[in-house]
Amino acid sequence: MFDLLPHLLNGLVLGLLLALIALGFMLIVGLMEQINLAPGSLFALGAYLALALTGPKPPLPADLAALWLRVPIGWRYGIALIVAPCLAGIVGIAVEFCMRRTYGKDPLYGLLLTFGVALVLEEILRLTWGTRDHVLPIPQSMSGGFIFADLIWSTYRFYAAGMAAIAIGLVWLLIEKTPYGAMIKAGAHDSEMVRALGVNLSKLRLGVFVLGTMLAAFAGIVVAPIWGIRPHMGVDAVVPAFLIIVLGGIGSFWGAVIASLLVGLAVGVSGAYASEWSLLSMYLLLVAVISFRARGLFGKKSVLEV
Repeated sequence: MFDLLPHLLNGLVLGLLLALIALGFMLIVGLMEQINLAPGSLFALGAYLALALTGPKPPLPADLAALWLRVPIGWRYGIALIVAPCLAGIVGIAVEFCMRRTYGKDPLYGLLLTFGVALVLEEILRLTWGTRDHVLPIPQSMSGGFIFADLIWSTYRFYAAGMAAIAIGLVWLLIEKTPYGAMIKAGAHDSEMVRALGVNLSKLRLGVFVLGTMLAAFAGIVVAPIWGIRPHMGVDAVVPAFLIIVLGGIGSFWGAVIASLLVGLAVGVSGAYASEWSLLSMYLLLVAVISFRARGLFGKKSVLEV
């Protein structure tokens, strides 16, 4: 059991990070009434925007850049955590306006449109920052490691897990304790009824999409020091995020969180005994759950069902 402890802790940390990634996707897919592939590239965009704000070559005039680089990295990183998701949210507004013509039509239209958007954003990232991998600078207090139980642990992983837990808690408060959250949940199950009650569904969809975009960008910043930054890093986020959404149940907040933790533990524990099965384990977990519950762990009838 003691030998298994590091794998369990790494699995829980991974689960919290996957939950942070999946929640933005869950909000968008739950209300937009179609599969959306754009958040993966917006996830990568958040990481690159943070790199621009914290890296050695900020996109500013020479005098301002020199002044900005004098700011301690801790402050620059903290500012990037706030500013980069907001900038990604502006891009999300443009994407949502492009998607409006696909609402109410065959879901394939939205799927193809967001697939095209994802390719365009990925190519823009590649042209702007190149194809090589980048490392996001982090404060000295978050880097390095520490020794616990005769093992070396990554300090940043625990900081990342803490930031993920805080973000998850704030999203829960928004969804469960505010009128806006009630509208989001209602719209995910019956958008026509929400419209009949006088709610502006267009504004609601825009707000949810921007929120999901900002969450995806925030997740990209938090995960970047662990995964590295590269143009196609969004693909690495899209696959487990959609797997978690289906596993937990479309539109279910706690379903996404619990499914993320289960996936993280499955990857961590399987890696302890057979590392080649670690990634495959989350797909086996999905097959096992869907075989008995087609709508996932906490899923109800969703807008994606005919």
